[in-house]
Amino acid sequence: MGLFTRRNQTASAQAGTAPAATLMVDPALAALTGDYVIDPAHSSIGFTVRHAMVTNVRGSFAEHEGALRLDGGDPSRSTADIKVAIASVGTGMADRDAHLLGPDFFEAETYPLMTFRSTGAAALGGDTYRISGDLTIKDVTRPLSIDLEFTGSATDVYGNERVGFEGSAQILRSDWGLTWNAALEAGGVMVSDKVKLTFDISAIKQA
Repeated sequence: MGLFTRRNQTASAQAGTAPAATLMVDPALAALTGDYVIDPAHSSIGFTVRHAMVTNVRGSFAEHEGALRLDGGDPSRSTADIKVAIASVGTGMADRDAHLLGPDFFEAETYPLMTFRSTGAAALGGDTYRISGDLTIKDVTRPLSIDLEFTGSATDVYGNERVGFEGSAQILRSDWGLTWNAALEAGGVMVSDKVKLTFDISAIKQA
C-alpha cells in the first residue's frame, strides 16, 4: 500500500458538478512521519558499470550517512540528504579501487565526498516514489532523480522503528567530469559511460 491513495467520488448529478478527488491517508503510514537517519550497517549504496563491452563490474561505498524526513500524509514534503565517503569505494580489486580514487576518476584527496540533496519528491503509485535532487561528484553538481520502492516498516529487537527503501538510477559519468577511458583494439571502450546506481536503505526513526 502506498503512502497515500486517492478515491474518486461522484457529486450529485442534480448539482451538475464534476467528480472530485478526495485524499485518503492511511493512518498507519501517516504515523511513519518523522525524522530518520540511515543505518549504514544495514544499508548499501552501489554501482554497476559495463567493462570492456562484455561484462559488468559492481562496486559499493562502505561509508555513508544520511538524514531523511518522511511525510506519510504528503510524500511530496519528504526530503533526503546523503553523504558518501569516496575513499570507501570497493570493487573487489585493490588496483582498480586505487585507480578510481586517483586523478583519472574521483580525485578522492581533493574531493572526499559525494553528496545528494533532494529538491522534491512525488508518489508514482503503489509503493513507488521518485525523489529528485542535486548529485555532487567532485566539483560538479547536476540534477538526479531516483525511483524508490517503499519496502516496509518494522520495530527491531532493540526497539528502533525502521523503514526501508530500495531503488536505482542511471547516470552518464561524463556528466560529472568522470571521462577517463581507453579504446579497445576490436572497437569500443574499456569503461561504459553509463553507470547504474543502486540504493538499499534502512533508516531509523529519531525521537
